[in-house]
Amino acid sequence: MDFSFTEEQQALREMARSFLQEHSGSEQVRAAMTSPTGFDESVWKRIGSELGWCAVDVPEAYGGLGLGSVELIALLELCGEALLCAPFLSTVALGGTALRVAGSEAQKQAHLPALAEGACRIALAAPEPGEAPTVTFRREGAGFALAGECRHVIDGVGADLLVTAAREEGANDDAIGLFLVPGETEGVAREALPTMDTTRRRAVLRFDGVRLGEDASLGVAGEAAPSLARIQDLGAIAVAAECVGIGQRCLDLAVAYAKERVQFGHTIGSFQSIKHKCADVMVAVESARSALYYAACVAAEEGAALPQAASLAKAKASEAAFRAAGESLQIHGGVGFTWEYDVHLYLKRARANESLLGSPDWHRERVAALLIDGGAS
Repeated sequence: MDFSFTEEQQALREMARSFLQEHSGSEQVRAAMTSPTGFDESVWKRIGSELGWCAVDVPEAYGGLGLGSVELIALLELCGEALLCAPFLSTVALGGTALRVAGSEAQKQAHLPALAEGACRIALAAPEPGEAPTVTFRREGAGFALAGECRHVIDGVGADLLVTAAREEGANDDAIGLFLVPGETEGVAREALPTMDTTRRRAVLRFDGVRLGEDASLGVAGEAAPSLARIQDLGAIAVAAECVGIGQRCLDLAVAYAKERVQFGHTIGSFQSIKHKCADVMVAVESARSALYYAACVAAEEGAALPQAASLAKAKASEAAFRAAGESLQIHGGVGFTWEYDVHLYLKRARANESLLGSPDWHRERVAALLIDGGAS
């Protein structure tokens, strides 16, 4: 399998890197962190309407560019490297993916064109992989009623549309429905959560007496478990892409600092222990990048190995990112903990991503189970 990017994909990455260097530098990230929304509205508007990033994974029939998973992963890797503060992961890689995977033709026609233009922000309100939804639904006439709460929803407060996973009342945990819920629906309460990673906002969503029509269901209500699993796999690959970018940036920061910091009359980069740290991090990041690109290719080809590939990429990349951030902070020494340096910001995003959409331990256990089941069959 060839993991190298095509000329068109390289051009997309070069354009994206140039934009992010200008609009997602240290000063811009810190300004976004303290803004009311958590991101720069003007930058988000340019991402959607001018650059077309939101349209990358949207089919041309719905106003998108009709590219695919590889191009989306290429962008997300750079977003992680730049620590982009914007609802790109939540809207495109999570909410948009849910619409593409489980939506009806009418639902796609209604919402994907606006998503492609960056005019509709979508959040995915779903449990972690392997867990049952904490929101429940019951059938009421020709529609549905939702109740319960979902925590740690990425960019949930400001989303225009919520794709909500819910378990049917009185049924087993596999009886899952996916529902499109407008953010301002009566009975929906949204509250921002305090987080360690202040570069990305999370929310708790509460559903109390929420009434939805029959057309709000993505697919058949109660039979959406396979769709949710695929959405989570594709989302895990997207988070892995961010993690690879974070790992690469932390390595670059560590190497740059080691070349300029002088200790005992020598740059610390000349010390063997520092060289070993950097070399080990480079191996971890490159290994994670290989797993990520493999998973992106499997996703693009809609291969049957998607669950294994997604879990491999998520486990490798999230661990590599946290290790790279930790080692970079160690190489920086005391200044790595100070507000003026960016290392601690990457460390916090890496830690948050490590637990998002399945921990490394959960994904390793899943791969082992899949391999055992495959061998048994």
